[in-house]
Amino acid sequence: MLGKAKLLKVYLGESERYKHKPLYQYLVYWLKEKGIGGVTVSRGIEGYGQDKVLRTARLLELSSDLPMILEIVDVAEKIDPLIPEICSMVPKGLVFSTDIQVYKHGKEQ
Repeated sequence: MLGKAKLLKVYLGESERYKHKPLYQYLVYWLKEKGIGGVTVSRGIEGYGQDKVLRTARLLELSSDLPMILEIVDVAEKIDPLIPEICSMVPKGLVFSTDIQVYKHGKEQ
C-alpha cells in the first residue's frame, strides 16, 4: 500500500474492556480479522480526556488507567465502513481519522 490512505486514531483508557478482554487488544485482533493493513498500540505516559481526570505513569501518582492510542492505517475504502462499529465499542474516548500519504511500507517495492 503506497499512496493515498487513511489514518484512524482511537484514544481510550487502558482499563476499558470489551467481551472480557482489554478493549485495545480486542480491537487489534478484530481489525486483523477484517484485513486491515496495520495497527499499532501505544501507551501514553500522561494525559486526560473529557472527564479532566489526569492519568500518569509517574511513580508517585501511578494510574491504573493510562491512555492507550491505536493507530490504524489502510485505504479509506477499508477503514470507513468500520468506523461506526468501532465508535460503538469505544464508550468513552476519542475516535478520529485523517487522510494521509504513505511513502514506504514493508519490503522494497
